[in-house]
Amino acid sequence: MEDNLDINKEVNKETPDNTTKSNSEEIKESKSEKDTNNGNSVSKVGIRNEIDNTVKPITKPKKELPIEKKPFQEFINIHLIPSLTEEINQRGLEINNINLTNTNRPIAGDKCWVINCEIKDTCNFWLSFEKDDISSLKSISLSKPNQKPSIVESFLIDEKRITLKLIISRVIQRLNGQKLIGVN
Repeated sequence: MEDNLDINKEVNKETPDNTTKSNSEEIKESKSEKDTNNGNSVSKVGIRNEIDNTVKPITKPKKELPIEKKPFQEFINIHLIPSLTEEINQRGLEINNINLTNTNRPIAGDKCWVINCEIKDTCNFWLSFEKDDISSLKSISLSKPNQKPSIVESFLIDEKRITLKLIISRVIQRLNGQKLIGVN
């Protein structure tokens, strides 16, 4: 029986030593594997980063603001006045003077933004904006050359969406309605 105990002790001694060795071997192996894996994973991450940097996200091009949404003075001076001048010139008429000023509205006398237009040998008109906003209350006054306007009419009061083309067409319509720029 003592022999069996001696054998068991020897086996037990060998087992922990083997286990310890195998554990240290496993630790060494796992460290070397980790080093290898880390090297690979770093290079993979590096490759992924390079790929990610070359592929840029697709951004939608910014839509430019509609001209009616631009600042009031820009809309009037850059878009409305030149377009209105072109439309009147296409009808064979000549504009002596057209400008935007912050002055008193004809007849009413309140301060507002006024486009004053003098069409040579035909008529004058004043398109007034209550505020520096094309959606604000508007009025128009008309007169024959060398005369003062005698009436202020509301302008585009029922329209929800004011556009450049709408303003121009309604000015021409008012001038036509008074038989100032042509026959109906």
